[in-house]
Amino acid sequence: MNNLLTRFEETGALLNGHFELRSGLHSNRFFQCALLLQYPRIAGEVCEALVEKIKQDLGELEIDTVIAPALGGISVGHEVGRALGVRFIFAEKDAGGALMMRRFKIEKGERFLVAEDVITRGGRVQETVDIVEQHGGIVQAIGVLVNRSGGKARFKAPLVSLLEMEPVAWEPSECPLCKEKLPLVHPGS
Repeated sequence: MNNLLTRFEETGALLNGHFELRSGLHSNRFFQCALLLQYPRIAGEVCEALVEKIKQDLGELEIDTVIAPALGGISVGHEVGRALGVRFIFAEKDAGGALMMRRFKIEKGERFLVAEDVITRGGRVQETVDIVEQHGGIVQAIGVLVNRSGGKARFKAPLVSLLEMEPVAWEPSECPLCKEKLPLVHPGS
């Protein structure tokens, strides 16, 4: 989907400013995918484009189930599962913020596609991969709307993204926006 960046801008999902990412890094840009995904038609189009790119890049994969980390990946995972015509489940956060499997069952040998909205370091995706593997499932591929890791997020399974963009990100101690005393926004996921 060539116009994904335009879709993010049109829906107000690409923000400019001074942000603290979930990873702890600071950035001048933030993807708030929920603002794009609030429009079901657009969400469907974007996620269908992700499925097509996965098929184009990796060929036809045998996928039994799509799984996503809560909360940001749920809409993406649901729409990707719909486009593939397979079951969709999600991993959710426990009281301490770690991901866990609570509501759903994973069968031994079940083949998964992990879906997520945005990755910076890939921590939530890796937690989701770990959950699948701990329950005997097999991760065939990972599909994300935006990979902002600059190639640093790596997984055993192949990663496919619709948009690769590396907005500048700094450790808090090195952030020039902090030095300029610009207000820090904690947008969440």
